[in-house]
Amino acid sequence: MNLAGSDYKGVRTFAVQVKHVATSNYFIWSPLTGDKLPGGLKDGNGPEAMKSKAEIITFLKDSFALGHKAAATLTTENMLQLPEHSKSTRLHLATFGVAHAYDHYGQMVEYLRMNGIVPPASRAKSD
Repeated sequence: MNLAGSDYKGVRTFAVQVKHVATSNYFIWSPLTGDKLPGGLKDGNGPEAMKSKAEIITFLKDSFALGHKAAATLTTENMLQLPEHSKSTRLHLATFGVAHAYDHYGQMVEYLRMNGIVPPASRAKSD
């Protein structure tokens, strides 16, 4: 059976999905910390020049470290304030980054399964 859209045209690769999550994390959380965005972030797909698995994983880990830093900035006094250049509250930005990552985790699981790979969380546990 040939399903519409099953040709993967326009679908982000697994690596680009990871770079997208990391890039979004930076865009979402940097207003809370005041950190500057890393170079090469033109759109939601991350730096084009970043190709190696090691670079991409480091980029992702660093983006979540920024998320921890952003969450640590929240207080009962400031959580409902709007950061500079944002239309969302500090609390919304802090939590939206997590929700966004979970959404893409689901997409990545489907991408793996459609390519015949059992996601690590679904693999049998060894004793």
